[in-house]
Amino acid sequence: MTATDPALTALTQGWCALSLLHGRIEARIERALQSAHGLSVREYSLLDVLSRQHDGEGGHLQMKQAADAVVLSQSATTRLVTRLEDRGLLSRYLCPTDRRGIYTDVSEAGLQLLAEARPTNDAALREALDEAAKNPELAPLVRAVESLNAPA
Repeated sequence: MTATDPALTALTQGWCALSLLHGRIEARIERALQSAHGLSVREYSLLDVLSRQHDGEGGHLQMKQAADAVVLSQSATTRLVTRLEDRGLLSRYLCPTDRRGIYTDVSEAGLQLLAEARPTNDAALREALDEAAKNPELAPLVRAVESLNAPA
């Protein structure tokens, strides 16, 4: 493939459109979460991912799993966890069977804030998708996102 290959150009345009859609959605959600709940998108995402790990006592993720889930490096995730831990929204503890493993778990305060922030996140996501759907370049991507995991 050369730089002027139509297939490569189409891929690049598709990637740019996807990146644009992601950026618009993330910016809309960031503004909404920050203003209403003092949370960043990454903080919300980590709390959300961790909250879904609960299946009774001991629901948790190792730090590497948390980093993978929120698409951050381990060092950035550690800083994020530290900020949330300082706010009392989550905790870290050593794995009882492998002292090298560090787990992260959402606190009751974190679960409460997440419950309060979830409607804000969902509304901002819906608004961002509705706005993007008006753009002919982004509309197919919006339809694709909306079709994922849609009830039959």
